[in-house]
Amino acid sequence: MQPNMRMLQQMQNRIQKIQGELGETIVEGSAGGGMVTVQVTGLKAVAGVKIAPEALDPADAEMLEDTILAAINDAMEKAEELAADKMSAVTGGMRIPGLM
Repeated sequence: MQPNMRMLQQMQNRIQKIQGELGETIVEGSAGGGMVTVQVTGLKAVAGVKIAPEALDPADAEMLEDTILAAINDAMEKAEELAADKMSAVTGGMRIPGLM
């Protein structure tokens, strides 16, 4: 039993380290040909939004809203892929509920 507990503790330590790294890693998603860029951490927290001035058309706010949403979804997808890649190194590719 003792070797299993040690192995679990090591895995937990590696997971905590990876989660720390993910919190500091920024991925970017964009939409509208780069008119909107969203930065998200590897833990899926929005860190920044950039909107090109030419995207600011008061007559078409709905298009800007859709573009922002698309950029956020793009960034979140990239953050999810990053987290899955890093966690698979620890979990051997197993999807463990609650880890990411």
